[in-house]
Amino acid sequence: MKLLDIGEVAERSGVAASALRYYEKIGLITSIGRNGLRRQFGRETLLQLSLITLGKAAGFSLQEIAGLFGKDGQPDLPRGQLHARADALEVQIRELSALRDALRHVADCPAPSHLECPKFQKLLQAGTLTAKV
Repeated sequence: MKLLDIGEVAERSGVAASALRYYEKIGLITSIGRNGLRRQFGRETLLQLSLITLGKAAGFSLQEIAGLFGKDGQPDLPRGQLHARADALEVQIRELSALRDALRHVADCPAPSHLECPKFQKLLQAGTLTAKV
């Protein structure tokens, strides 16, 4: 089994060495040993890092991401949790799309003042432009 040192893992995964050390500290990944002062990792760490990156992009916390791995460090993806996150992303996409459309309307509105634009007034009253996204 060829081991990868921390620099090679960082280069291949695009994850900074400092993040790798932090992930190891909180138990998301595990080094197998050291070559001098450099941590050594198995190739499976690259898959784990891909899942961590995907989980972060999907909005999972690092603690939630830790739950995506079984005790042996192998992926153990909880389908229900993934469906729930996908549903939450769908809601966020709809909200962001509405916000995008509202901003485009405001930017292109031919009214002399935005405050004179009936659609802008409705958007403000509906909270579209001030809603948390």
